[in-house]
Amino acid sequence: MSWIFILGLLAIMLAVMSSGRSGTQITSWERFKALIDPDTGRRWEPTPGSPEPVVIKNDRIVATIAPNTAGLNPGKEPAPVWVKIDADSRTHYLAELEALKVDHSADTGQSIWMNLLLTMGPFLLLVLLVWFLIARSVRSAGGGPGGMLGNFGKSRHRVTTKENTEIRFSDVAGIDEAKDEVLEIVEFLKNPKKFQRLGGRIPRGVLMVGPPGCGKTLLAKAIAGEADAPFFSISGSDFVEMFVGVGASRVRDLFKQAKENSPCIIFLDEIDAVGRRRGSGFSSGGHDEREQTLNAILVEMDGFEATDQVIVIAATNRSDVLDPALTRPGRFDRQVHVSLPDLAGRMKILEVHATEVTMSPEVDLERVARGTPMFSGADLAALINEAAILATMHDKEAVDQADMEEARDKIRFGRARRSRKVEEQERSATAWHEAGHAAVQALLEHADPVHKVTIIPRGQAMGATFSLPEKDRYGFGRAYLEATLRVLCAGRIAEGRKTGEVSSGAAMDIQMATNYARHMVLEWGMSDRLGFVRYAGTDTQEVFVPEKDYSPDTARIIDEEVKSIIDAAFEDAERMIDDHWDKVCAIAEALLRYETLQSDEVMTLVDGGRLDRPTVADLLEAERSDPPATSKTTDPSPDTDTDEETGQGFVPSPA
Repeated sequence: MSWIFILGLLAIMLAVMSSGRSGTQITSWERFKALIDPDTGRRWEPTPGSPEPVVIKNDRIVATIAPNTAGLNPGKEPAPVWVKIDADSRTHYLAELEALKVDHSADTGQSIWMNLLLTMGPFLLLVLLVWFLIARSVRSAGGGPGGMLGNFGKSRHRVTTKENTEIRFSDVAGIDEAKDEVLEIVEFLKNPKKFQRLGGRIPRGVLMVGPPGCGKTLLAKAIAGEADAPFFSISGSDFVEMFVGVGASRVRDLFKQAKENSPCIIFLDEIDAVGRRRGSGFSSGGHDEREQTLNAILVEMDGFEATDQVIVIAATNRSDVLDPALTRPGRFDRQVHVSLPDLAGRMKILEVHATEVTMSPEVDLERVARGTPMFSGADLAALINEAAILATMHDKEAVDQADMEEARDKIRFGRARRSRKVEEQERSATAWHEAGHAAVQALLEHADPVHKVTIIPRGQAMGATFSLPEKDRYGFGRAYLEATLRVLCAGRIAEGRKTGEVSSGAAMDIQMATNYARHMVLEWGMSDRLGFVRYAGTDTQEVFVPEKDYSPDTARIIDEEVKSIIDAAFEDAERMIDDHWDKVCAIAEALLRYETLQSDEVMTLVDGGRLDRPTVADLLEAERSDPPATSKTTDPSPDTDTDEETGQGFVPSPA
């Protein structure tokens, strides 16, 4: 860098020194006088703003001559000529110029060093600025080899200690088995001799697998809070950079620092970003930075010694796409499955998050847990937070059961759009659609119990029928699946019988019914014609074309069986709607009046009873027609009488 700077400085000095000598040099003073003599040589007259005809400098005299003067200026513009003089003889030359009566001016000018400084000043400032930036980059990189670019190969991990995190194992609920397995790791880091006494070896790597939001990263943070050891955390995407080989360099730097600080824990979040199976369908055939990073991880994990006491914990929700060399024993010896919480787990998670908000004593967390099947820990945390926000917006002192129910519906289906204007015809069709779902669901023995029915638009749906499962299901029986298919078909049937036409409102029902039927045929062996055979391909998302290991004739039979299952469910639901049409009408009319029905109200209507609670419109009408409190003897106005249909088109009651 220094010699380049010196060469550039010399080039600029030469340019400055020669810049003042531009033009044609005249070697003879007599010839120069002939060129500038007004009578014989020079024919160019200066205009305002043009150079002076003759300028006397320290060591030369410069004149501007017209084009084609004595063959010296072949161009079309005036050009300078100059003659060298002795600085001590300037007076002699001045006298001769005055004798010729030539307009001239004296310009001693600045020194050559001042010219050099003015010319080189901006360049010097630019060089100093670049030099400062480079020096600062070198210092930020630690001054290691590689200069400014050496920082790209440094690991971007974050070091967390016990004092820097507030999360403990007591903050992790609903995944007791996973927590027990990682407790062994914490115990080993605190007391390794306890395990070495019997010759046991702690696993080198632990792979946490589970759906998103189930607590994998939270569990890793709890390990950092419990273990009295450094905790190196980094995401899989942090290894990938635009420069080739940077990912592998960062892996080596990470493991090098971890070994220097052992015993410690390395946490690799979202490891599928770099740990995908090599040689997959997405490989371009050229250099793959991701594969080089994976190779570096494999080599580093194999390089552990028994005394290193470095444990690698990785988390992913796509274990099916990981490379087999990464998941084999000796690298990731143990896989911890962090699954969706069951009913008891959801109860514990809700209790943990409920301690952070002010809850009303009437809140039934068990009922909320029953109504949130397939909710992850992140979903339940969001439920508590949404309920607290709703209670705050309504100026309540505490979160009550209604807030919890509304928060659950909002997370699952979206926010209720009560301001949306719905045409009466479409509103009526929605009411009979949801009434068909609710009636068939209440009548079928193997279907989930009805929890709530509403025709208030929520999310993309014009209405919804909510169920409340009595238990968690880890498998589906055929009786339950057939009952669910009949419930899904009942909405379209009831709506079509009332309106005389079909609409797009059953799109989601059709999608769910088709998915259930295809799973029954392709994966669960519930087809008599196809038998105990799986026809679904492997879902690894590593190929562009879906895998199909069956013939076109089998594909035709699969389509026929799927349609047969759905047709049978549709016929049964149609027969049930015909037999219990009065119950469907009762539920639909109640929905048009109240807009939201709870489970006990639905069962009352199914059993032939009537609802006598007033609507919001009834209460407002009664408030307007009631006499003042000071005239109790006045007869009530006839307007206080209400009927069944009063209140349509008014503001709906809250769900």
